[in-house]
Amino acid sequence: MGWASSLTDRALDRAGVRQPFLRRALPPLVIAAAVILIAWVLGVPPHPTAMGLLAVAYVLYVLPPAIRRFALPLTILTIAIVYPFLWAEELTGTNTLFEIPVFKAFPSMDTMVAIVLFAMMAIGLNMVVGYAGLLDLGYVAFYAIGAYTAAWLASPHFARPDASGKPSIDFNFGGIGVPHGIGGIHISIWLVLVIGACVTAVAGVLIGLPTLRLRGDYLAIVTLGFGEIVHQAALNGDADGISSLIDHKTNFNLTSGAFGINPIDPPGFGSWLAAHVGLPANFIEEQGTFVNFVDLVYWSAIGLLLITVFCSIRLRDSRLGRAWIAIREDEVAAAAMGIPLMRTKTWAYASGAFFGGVAGAWYGSFKVGVFPDDFLFNFSIFILCMVILGGMGNVWGAIAGAALLTYLDKEGLSNVAGWFNSKDFGLVHCDPVAQDPSRAFSHGCMNAPLLATGIYGAILVLVMLFRPQGLIPEARRKLELETGVHDEALMDVRHAPEE
Repeated sequence: MGWASSLTDRALDRAGVRQPFLRRALPPLVIAAAVILIAWVLGVPPHPTAMGLLAVAYVLYVLPPAIRRFALPLTILTIAIVYPFLWAEELTGTNTLFEIPVFKAFPSMDTMVAIVLFAMMAIGLNMVVGYAGLLDLGYVAFYAIGAYTAAWLASPHFARPDASGKPSIDFNFGGIGVPHGIGGIHISIWLVLVIGACVTAVAGVLIGLPTLRLRGDYLAIVTLGFGEIVHQAALNGDADGISSLIDHKTNFNLTSGAFGINPIDPPGFGSWLAAHVGLPANFIEEQGTFVNFVDLVYWSAIGLLLITVFCSIRLRDSRLGRAWIAIREDEVAAAAMGIPLMRTKTWAYASGAFFGGVAGAWYGSFKVGVFPDDFLFNFSIFILCMVILGGMGNVWGAIAGAALLTYLDKEGLSNVAGWFNSKDFGLVHCDPVAQDPSRAFSHGCMNAPLLATGIYGAILVLVMLFRPQGLIPEARRKLELETGVHDEALMDVRHAPEE
């Protein structure tokens, strides 16, 4: 890029542009105008939404760094909030959103909900891996515990009807959309989120305690084992599995085994808040034009994500956060400086688990069911990849990594495969009739699901080779990778001659 910068500087010098602001603002403006003009000549007129996004990006680019630091996240938040309205307009055929090259359509609202919730989990894992430097391969366990807590406390799972069909347990405290006489435990989803987060935080402490004296590979293996234990408990937590475990016949059903627990009560604010504040009482009911269940869940998830971001940043800048970073940089030196390793590591696990539990509970309510196949080991690796790809230790990097990988997983790879299969590359032409669905490539067709793991691996390899600090690196980590870390003689630091 040095030759491009040099060429730009010479062109600006010839044009007589000396003011620093203009030297920064003019080149991208000229390039954008040239690209738009060429596209217009080629018969591809620019889309109004694309032009608007380019204008916003340009304004953010020319803003001073101190202002851009706050303007950029606020702009992204605004776009995220209005996105459901843009998507609703797109579904009506108004062509509000433009088509992304190769990837085609923008993410659907279901994918956007997953992006927001996975971003919450990535931020939670970032507290453990990015801040404290503790490699956790069992984060899926916290997601599972939060989801099953929501299933236990907001569903008819524990109704236990008697011979006449009347439920033996029928408890309702702020439950939404609960049919009369269905039984079970039905607590308001907002209380369930708090309870699920606290239960998951306790689980984080329990996993942290036996691993406090472990490091590196040994720590990773123990956390991996914890994740597998939770998955197996969910898979075999029905009456038959528990009977086999205790070698005694029992009718107690904890997780319903492979069938999972469903339905889970839908979210909502209840009739009182709906009457006095105007908030939707039940998300699953129609709330007006272009507003439906998924949109309300999405907006609520954004609120939960904002709380997670705020807490993560405040924790990072607190005394506890600085202790986490000290342990990450050098555990021995941190202990020598008086940092209590056991307590500090335990808080890292508990904090990360807390937000993983919130995301799991909300995602279970969104899916209206919890199933053990959602909590495989691959999910832990998936969330860890988000943190590494985005930039370990950086909240915004975790969000960026979550957005990219979740979109690729839910829609992106399938859209790319559809684009590839629709093109005629001369020697390669897709024949969907003769395609073998069990092969990644057959008869010129690409099968995206079979290539997903390989594509994720390729992305990580490329990032580690060309941008090891991640997409949005933490300032400290970026400085270490760019300038290196070396020891300096004490006399050199004091600028005194050595004897």
